[in-house]
Amino acid sequence: MVKRPGGRPRAPENCKGRTTVRLIIAAVIMAVSAAAHGQVMKCVRADGSVEYANRCPAGTSEHRTTISTKTSGTTAPAPTPAAQKSMAEREAAFKKRQTEQNEEAQKAQKVATETAQKKQACEGARNYLKMIESGERLRTRDPRTGEIGYIDDAGRAAEEARARKAVQDYCS
Repeated sequence: MVKRPGGRPRAPENCKGRTTVRLIIAAVIMAVSAAAHGQVMKCVRADGSVEYANRCPAGTSEHRTTISTKTSGTTAPAPTPAAQKSMAEREAAFKKRQTEQNEEAQKAQKVATETAQKKQACEGARNYLKMIESGERLRTRDPRTGEIGYIDDAGRAAEEARARKAVQDYCS
């Protein structure tokens, strides 16, 4: 390597020839690989079995197909106008799918909320029934006057029946 006045080394003169050779080799390799692509043939044997290959083996009949292995420079044939959707149609379909997904998510959220509320109501009803069955005195508050009163045995039986029905309704 030869040093430049700025201190940076420069490539020797014989490296420039190597770069040219490398470019030529790369071009040849690309040309050979492009030539390797070709037509796919449909090969039918006497027994009716079908095989696809670049060249058909001996003893098979050769049929040309529209399948080409050449990928560079060519594109797939454009779909027919009937199969092609406009940008507006695709946008509308996307929005429809998005709306449906949002609706499904809202339904799932609603079901989860209802399930949680039902579970909480069941737990509350069971706790109230346990309290009634424990024999504790039950108090009530008069909604008009706000006075506290106690439930007698007949009222306890009616309250226990209501609590059992609530457990049955919420916990089933």
